[in-house]
Amino acid sequence: MRQVTVTEHLLVHQKESPMATGRFTRLLNELILAAKIISREVNKAGLVNALGATGDVNVQGEQVQRLDEFANKVLIHRMERAGILCAMVSEENADVIPIPSQFAIGDYILVFDPLDGSSNIDVNVSIGTIFSIYRRRSGGGDPCVEDVLQRGTEQVAAGYFLYGSSTMLVYTTGRGVHGFTLDPSVGEFLLSHPDIEIPRMGKVYSVNEAYWPHWDEQTRAVVTALKDPDNAFGGASLRYIGSLVADFHRTLFYGGMFLYPKDYRNPKKPKGKLRLLCEAAPLAMVVEQAGGMATDGVRRILDIEPEELHDRVPLFIGSKRNVVLAQQILDQGT
Repeated sequence: MRQVTVTEHLLVHQKESPMATGRFTRLLNELILAAKIISREVNKAGLVNALGATGDVNVQGEQVQRLDEFANKVLIHRMERAGILCAMVSEENADVIPIPSQFAIGDYILVFDPLDGSSNIDVNVSIGTIFSIYRRRSGGGDPCVEDVLQRGTEQVAAGYFLYGSSTMLVYTTGRGVHGFTLDPSVGEFLLSHPDIEIPRMGKVYSVNEAYWPHWDEQTRAVVTALKDPDNAFGGASLRYIGSLVADFHRTLFYGGMFLYPKDYRNPKKPKGKLRLLCEAAPLAMVVEQAGGMATDGVRRILDIEPEELHDRVPLFIGSKRNVVLAQQILDQGT
């Protein structure tokens, strides 16, 4: 059986997509190389003293893990030299990351969460890198924050790398979703899951129910309905890993819904925990291209225009029928 690499797949589809240019292919290849380096480090983390926290706190107010810091540095180092980007945004950095003047400047902007689920690193749970690619808005000069603050509908591509029992790349350029698995024997990501489609409805939901006291009545009603065997949800089962990229990956393949609602009792995170630009928007693009749906409980995630780099947003994402039913319950409270 002939195996198709990511580059081959992109080249074959270049004529179909105006965004799949040679420069875009180069950008994705550089991103893949960075992910291979991160995957290698993740796989040997317990052997090279890469576990645990650094003692620093990031812009989100969270403890920085050693592998967080490593992944962030690898991505910045590789991508600033690609000659394709004009700027980057990382979950770990407070401001836009400019491309140093000694490197060629391009027209693309890369937004990423270098290592999602890092709180699970020390216990060997699946983690991942989430990424999103935009074109800059302004014509030239130094990129500014306004170049980055774009709706999710403006994404050129989005996806994630999953570091688990195998290392996978799942991504979309707006023409379907495709999955590639890293074959360590040849060092290539090979097409393993073409044209991924999320089930229209699923029997699994994913949420941290320990935050039940922090939710409003309508959010509690959604979770109650999910568990009720006598309603349209059909008595869903709870599956929660606590690593967004891992929970989302399972939802994408098995169907159901992941939710991280507003947190009314936490004044620091009244909109919940997840970041719009580097987490919610890229995964929303993936799920919509796979036939699913993503909202903040009111609005389509991809229609939300960010006001700042690290905007947080509630997230209800997954199978279309599940999210629609949840939205109907939430609408009853408005």
